[in-house]
Amino acid sequence: MAQTKQLIDTLKRALKAQGLSYADVAKELNLSEASIKRLFSQSDFSLARLDKVCQLLEMEISDLVTQMHHHSHARLSELSLQQEQEIASDTGLLLITVCILNQWSMADLIAHYHLSEHQCIHYLAVLDRLQLIDLLPDNRIKLRVATNFKWIDNGPIQQFFQQKLAADFFSAKFTRQDEQLTVINGMLSAEAMAVFQRKLTQLAREFDMLNHNDASLPLSHRSGTTVVLAMRNWRLGLFDDLRK
Repeated sequence: MAQTKQLIDTLKRALKAQGLSYADVAKELNLSEASIKRLFSQSDFSLARLDKVCQLLEMEISDLVTQMHHHSHARLSELSLQQEQEIASDTGLLLITVCILNQWSMADLIAHYHLSEHQCIHYLAVLDRLQLIDLLPDNRIKLRVATNFKWIDNGPIQQFFQQKLAADFFSAKFTRQDEQLTVINGMLSAEAMAVFQRKLTQLAREFDMLNHNDASLPLSHRSGTTVVLAMRNWRLGLFDDLRK
């Protein structure tokens, strides 16, 4: 029963994170809001109902279980605007932040970059202050981020990567075995676009899960991998002069 309550508490947090209310759940399950409140208070959800609420959240029950397991030591899902600005303003800090989020050790940082132990400790202390990590004795690192941690949409970190790194990223020919570039064009209805967006969201979650599962492997067995998933209602400006 204790684990069931933990799962329902995780469900509450997931609903709150997406701005969804008991009324939204009631509408999804075709029940009264009072009935939904009772289900939550008694932690009494059938698997079928739990699955429907997860669909409302655009996630799987397995995603919910993963969030439950990691909640006790993974609390931060997003930084503040000021915190992101601080990281984006210092290239060294941004580099170390990205590496630490991919579970590098301080020894890995020193082995792969021109960074001294003093510089690493300085930056790690900043991340400790920002509550991204706990800096433990012997310079061990404990991540404090949630499994659904993400940068602010169009925030300082995203803008930095878009402005500074986009040209470098797309300068590749995407012909190597570990590269792929897929450009799809079509004409979709609003309903079809919503379905495809949900699939993109699920694909991103699967990437995060694989990244988490591989985090325990030695660094020599992992390669830095970046995936860009983008979708928008857009027309190529090249043809503007020909349009009526």
